[in-house]
Amino acid sequence: MYLSRLRLNPADPNARRDLADAYQMHRTLARVYAPDAEHPPLRFLWRQERSADGWPDGTVLVQAAHAGRWRALEETWPDYLQSIEADKRVDLTTLVRPGRRYRFRLQANPTLTRDGKRHGLVQEEAQLDWLGRQGQRHGFEVVAAVRGASERVNARHKGQQRIVVQSVTFDGVMQAGAGDAEVEALRLALLQGLGHAKSLGLGLLSLAPVSG
Repeated sequence: MYLSRLRLNPADPNARRDLADAYQMHRTLARVYAPDAEHPPLRFLWRQERSADGWPDGTVLVQAAHAGRWRALEETWPDYLQSIEADKRVDLTTLVRPGRRYRFRLQANPTLTRDGKRHGLVQEEAQLDWLGRQGQRHGFEVVAAVRGASERVNARHKGQQRIVVQSVTFDGVMQAGAGDAEVEALRLALLQGLGHAKSLGLGLLSLAPVSG
């Protein structure tokens, strides 16, 4: 797995556009993971980080199973980035171990399907319950979790259709399952993300082992 950290330049109009519209950000990053103009982009996840006071800032994390073609972005808009730490290699077999504890961060779209329709969850208890169910499905147990920002994300799909989804940030501690199947499920969750609306910057799970 490859992890990149971008710092966008707020003086660049293209960067300002992307920071204000999650769909536009996804379109820009897709350029980096498309093999060429004739093929769709490979799977990737991204998340706009938040400053200490909880507000979104100009830092974007990008995670993918493949290295990105960052030169394509830099050649298109030379002033788009202030800085980039590109394609740090993360060995999932080393990172995810049976029974290991991690600090985690997840910005996701908690939902519940009822009568064939998907509904965003807005109550804190329901959102935390959703997180617990994700753990059961993806090989981890939530030891402790705090809900941070909970807000609506607005974007325009292809410049026309308005998309509105519920975005929630979770921070806490989790523990990987003890079995091989649970460990593989958690590794897959890191690659594929959790929940829906991944193109809008949701679903990327970040882990850091708890020492001691």
